[in-house]
Amino acid sequence: MGLGRMIAAFGLTLSAMAVPQMAGAVVGGRDGGPAAASTLMVLNARGGVCSGIVLSSRTILTAAHCADGGTDLRIHWKEGGSDEPVLIAPASVAIHPEFNGGAVANRRRSIDLVLLRVQVALPARFVPATLVDGDLPRAGSAVTLAGYGVTREGEARTTGTYRSAGLVTVEPYGPGRILIWAADAAGLGKKAGAGACLGDSGGPITSADGGVIAVASWSTGPSGKSCGLLSQGVLVAPQRGWIDKTLSNWGESASWTTRR
Repeated sequence: MGLGRMIAAFGLTLSAMAVPQMAGAVVGGRDGGPAAASTLMVLNARGGVCSGIVLSSRTILTAAHCADGGTDLRIHWKEGGSDEPVLIAPASVAIHPEFNGGAVANRRRSIDLVLLRVQVALPARFVPATLVDGDLPRAGSAVTLAGYGVTREGEARTTGTYRSAGLVTVEPYGPGRILIWAADAAGLGKKAGAGACLGDSGGPITSADGGVIAVASWSTGPSGKSCGLLSQGVLVAPQRGWIDKTLSNWGESASWTTRR
């Protein structure tokens, strides 16, 4: 079944991507970027599009709101030179126990992460990402955000191309041990610039050496828009215990690097 027919049968219409405040592809960025070989797409039955980070041949890390409410999921990529679309249902889904689906509206703490396991190994061209277990990024440090979301807000047809943008970390609400905030270096969250948008949720936020330090989860924009000011991600280092324990229960493991 072609992707168009599968999307229709699966109830996924890109024009109806849900939850506009959640981070979606990168606006103001460029095609390609770090961790491209470790990233794919995650589709859900509410019409949502997310990005996902490959941790092993059978496991993917993405944002929990992509799977909230028990919605049906499909892991998606295009196969080789034929560009043939592939859609695979996960065999196991593990949402972080501290995820709160109403956190944004209720201004409550939430760890927006979910792990997915597939029954059959992913193609060999997918390279497991390296996660960073180290000190929290300091304000002003350079990071790169990437994903498959829209390149222009409100234009669903621009979803599906892996793009990235160089940002800097900022502390709009003070430093924390759960979240990282990043913004375009020119605007620093005060003026519109590059950042996450619809479809980038679950995508990697990487350090200068390409290691994944956070998972994109949310974004803000100017004048009622959802993209272009601040991009938010969930730091992976503080969640290493949950990630490693969950993967171990599945007979899997992630690659970590320690940086101090």
